[in-house]
Amino acid sequence: MSAPSGTGEAGAGRAAEITADLDVPLEMDDGVVLRADVFRPIAPGRYPVIVSCGPYAKGLSFQSGRKEAWAELVEEHPEVLVGSSNRHQVWEMPDPERFVPFGYVCVRVDSRGAGRSEGVLDPLSPREIEDLCAVIEWAGTAPFSNGRVGMLGVSYLAINQWLTASAAPAHLAAICPWEGGADFYRDLTRHGGILSSFWASWYERRVLPVQHGIGTRGPRSDVTGETVAGPATLSDGELVARRVDLVGALRAHPLDDGYHRARSPRWDQVRVPLLSAANWGGHGLHARGNFEAFTEAASTEKFLEVHGGSHFGEFSGASGVALQRAFFDRFLKEEPPAPGIEVFASDWRVLLQVRHVDRFVTRKEQEWPLARTAWTRAYLDLAAAALEGAPPAVASSCSYDALGAGVTLLAAPAVEETEITGPLSARLHLSCTAEDADVFLVLRLFEPSGTEVRFRGAQDGAAPVAQGWLRLSQRGLDPERSKPWRPWHRHDRAEAVLPGEVYALDVEIWPTSIVVPPGYRLALSVRGRDDQRDEDDGASGVAVRVMNGSGRCTHDDATDRTAERLAGTVTLYSGPERQSYLLLPVIPPG
Repeated sequence: MSAPSGTGEAGAGRAAEITADLDVPLEMDDGVVLRADVFRPIAPGRYPVIVSCGPYAKGLSFQSGRKEAWAELVEEHPEVLVGSSNRHQVWEMPDPERFVPFGYVCVRVDSRGAGRSEGVLDPLSPREIEDLCAVIEWAGTAPFSNGRVGMLGVSYLAINQWLTASAAPAHLAAICPWEGGADFYRDLTRHGGILSSFWASWYERRVLPVQHGIGTRGPRSDVTGETVAGPATLSDGELVARRVDLVGALRAHPLDDGYHRARSPRWDQVRVPLLSAANWGGHGLHARGNFEAFTEAASTEKFLEVHGGSHFGEFSGASGVALQRAFFDRFLKEEPPAPGIEVFASDWRVLLQVRHVDRFVTRKEQEWPLARTAWTRAYLDLAAAALEGAPPAVASSCSYDALGAGVTLLAAPAVEETEITGPLSARLHLSCTAEDADVFLVLRLFEPSGTEVRFRGAQDGAAPVAQGWLRLSQRGLDPERSKPWRPWHRHDRAEAVLPGEVYALDVEIWPTSIVVPPGYRLALSVRGRDDQRDEDDGASGVAVRVMNGSGRCTHDDATDRTAERLAGTVTLYSGPERQSYLLLPVIPPG
């Protein structure tokens, strides 16, 4: 099917400059046919190609498929209504009108078993990555291509970029994974060994409604009027037979085994230029992998950008699109930039939107973590419920319900403005009365009045400063891969937990940035569960209405966190012999 794109509202965008070939069939090596939409400049020629592939139905418009998110995007970034008709704007994919008129071809593909692509739905599987490699090679040799293919997209469409780059298809020349985890176990499905409930919700809400074969029971395209999930309408039984039991598979693999490794990147094989974009508020999904990629990938041309705000705002807003285009201009186009055009990242490797309580301040850096970081310990003083600059002279302990809100320790009010930017960790000493214990760490910030400061996050409207998780039975470290600020847990076996035995536990806390104003106080909450609404944990003396801090990335799977195994009491210990502390990345002023 071929459709001109010049039928949008007059003057609303640059759709008239684009030719759209919709539902182009791409046959895979096993005979399964995927469907792609190809958006090309009207002028003939050979152009760099940007590929995006995902399970959300390429024909389902952002405006129709995610109405509330679209309304929020327009409110936050009204510039999305300028320069584009948004006729072909879909969730987590680039808008062709932002790229094609500037000398690119945009190819968007429904992944196997989703949207209008045939096959068995098996998200992020090795078979899906084989398909993506085939798409890359097709795009790299197509008549409209200059032979250089890039990848761009958010979340799922970022995760599969790491995997595709690991497979190293010949025509892949650059990737731009925006807010997408990488390590299938640590970043995505089991935080610290604890199963994330996100995937069950995600599969049910976002993918199955557009599974290939749902046909007339699913939505229709605003552009073509056709069903976005294929022409055929299959029975429930037929649909079940054509998809994997994703949740069952995750429950069946509690450790980091071959199942997870097959769905995780091999950093030594990721060699293409990359721009990795993380969100400070991406707790549980949209942060850790982007940092790990920058520090671990073998690429010699790699760049890290970190921002805050909503999951979709920076990607679709003017500044994000400008950054993406500048990156691809450098690595996909054959001609050098025109005189007067700024060369992408000519004076930075890391671009930080440093977070303040009321704004973000852009700063260019050269490495991550920052070389000038003053790694600072804030010691737990359990007797005083405080974070102190020195270990307490007297030993103390504090117990809490192993499945409850836990305890909160407050630092003294900041004397001067203090920047915390980088990865964090905590060393805890604890015991439990049950078979195991799940530890949830939440780094928080309080105003002088005692009101907690929360932030707009990728998954949540009221996210804390940072979070970390660890299951006590999976405390084993890999000493070769661990760093003081980022302990690396093996997660390849469960170790015994003896009731009453005191264990030293090193907990990874995902990277963050916050400039603490004078008079404000940092706090560390050690919990037995995720943050919840309308709780009074004693930090401020009043009930503080909060969201859970991680959106749908919670940890309440009934098969993973059973009362029979976890219910009881956890006891924390501090003192000169058992020094428990929070390791903070303090950035000196100037």
